[in-house]
Amino acid sequence: MSGMEPGGFYWAVEKHEDTRATIVHVSTVFGEDPEYWTLAVIGSEQHRMPDEFVIISRIKCDHPEVRARNVGPTV
Repeated sequence: MSGMEPGGFYWAVEKHEDTRATIVHVSTVFGEDPEYWTLAVIGSEQHRMPDEFVIISRIKCDHPEVRARNVGPTV
């Protein structure tokens, strides 16, 4: 989970599927410690393990409502 921040949104691709990139959200619903983080797949109710994805890049959004939830540095 190197480089990812809790609450951050990222473009990602599933490692073992031939799929297009999707947006994931670093969720701390199961705990604040990074070992409990999951990636919530946007548009679904799925929480998946971070090692199931290849992270492409962080999504930067300057909208005030999103920025309030999207803590941490942006790239």
